[in-house]
Amino acid sequence: MPEQLTPDICVIGAGSGGLSVAAAAAAFGVPVVLIERGKMGGDCLNYGCIPSKALLAAAKRARAVDGYSRFGVKVPRAKVDFLDVHAHVTNVIHAIAPNDSKERFTGLGVHVIEGTARFQDRRTIAVGERFEIRARRFVIASGSAPAIPPISGLEDVAYLTNETIFDLTQCPKHLIVIGAGPIGLEMAQAHRRLGAEVTVLEAAVPLANDDSECAAIVLDQLAREGVVIRSGVKIARVERLRSRRVRVVLRMPTGGEEALEGSHLLVATGRRANLADLNLDVAGIAYEPRGVRVDKRLRTSNRKVYAIGDAVLGGPQFTHVANYHAGLVIRNALFRLPVNAAKGVIPWVTYTDPELAHVGLREEEARQRYGTIRVLRWPYHENDRAQTERETKGHIKVVTDKGGRVLGVTIVGAHAGELITTWTLAAALELRVGALLALIMPYPTLAEIGKRAALSYYTPSLTSPWVRRIISLLRRLG
Repeated sequence: MPEQLTPDICVIGAGSGGLSVAAAAAAFGVPVVLIERGKMGGDCLNYGCIPSKALLAAAKRARAVDGYSRFGVKVPRAKVDFLDVHAHVTNVIHAIAPNDSKERFTGLGVHVIEGTARFQDRRTIAVGERFEIRARRFVIASGSAPAIPPISGLEDVAYLTNETIFDLTQCPKHLIVIGAGPIGLEMAQAHRRLGAEVTVLEAAVPLANDDSECAAIVLDQLAREGVVIRSGVKIARVERLRSRRVRVVLRMPTGGEEALEGSHLLVATGRRANLADLNLDVAGIAYEPRGVRVDKRLRTSNRKVYAIGDAVLGGPQFTHVANYHAGLVIRNALFRLPVNAAKGVIPWVTYTDPELAHVGLREEEARQRYGTIRVLRWPYHENDRAQTERETKGHIKVVTDKGGRVLGVTIVGAHAGELITTWTLAAALELRVGALLALIMPYPTLAEIGKRAALSYYTPSLTSPWVRRIISLLRRLG
């Protein structure tokens, strides 16, 4: 006989979004059950954001040694111990894990259950034969998993995904990456800098969701470092070779074939929502293979059930989006406050070197929607701090309407992921670029790049005959 539980909120999934909902609910004294079938912390902690950024950090240091001579510092060429790099990545995960642990959340008052959740009806979830949970509200925060494309022969190859690539203790000799999105290119650059030969295959356009002008700077840098990126390719099949090597056969436009051989294969072709085992049909929840349908309050077709983060159909699959959704659910479910998930202004960052950060509309989108727009730019090489740090590659691109309201911003360059925050606020509050000029920024900082771009909006007025006449008149008046 399963144990009967009747919490106010039952959360399915202990990734970033699910943990945020559970912690907030418990902090308000609300009874909450949290169900997780895998590792606490979900994809972000164990397979995604944290390990990937730890690996990128190691790769950046390996690359930086080669550039020390620009500062007058002579050091031997970097020697990479990949086993130690693996230990670094693992240690970072272990350092953060206690914050997301079962023990911590139990201490917060959350009833944590390890197992697979499955709806029995519209108001009840079972976890195996141990628990039966009938909650007032449910939150589906089940996250996502790598989406595996239907490539012939792939099932017979020991390919890697973001869930397994961080298990490697030896650097691949030749890593072939399928997919030139953020994950694929981040891993491509990291492994190239750590000593691997890398080839990236993309069926469409690399970094297709980003501003093409700024993305080109990232792609150029990767090419300079020796990452081979081939776009518009069609993969005919994948074959397993001896010694666990792999062959990727490309179908050429002329009708022939070309074969590439590598030591390892990474599949980085997007992600799919984890919904298969939830039995959503019996709960009256509308969904598609790509995610759960929700309204602006993040409620599903079963109004007692919310969905957040990667589980949402059509939503951006970022950790910060899951956390944003978690806050909206708490406001709506606990306090009955109106919320609108569609109004969120979502930034995103590709953590290559240089970084590529974006928020709001791209130039093409803004032009289609508003017609007349202004595009403001300022280069890193015109910034004093960038010169001192020898980080002069890149620029900021600000798109405004004709009245100067910030519509979208892309930054490509050092610390772009940090610099985009100010512009996210500007876009969210629908500020005009003049508001940025009111900020007093410390000198010398990279943030001044954005301020100089904002100032350039007013540059045309300096040569306006009307402005010059007004100045002349004021001079005459003393």
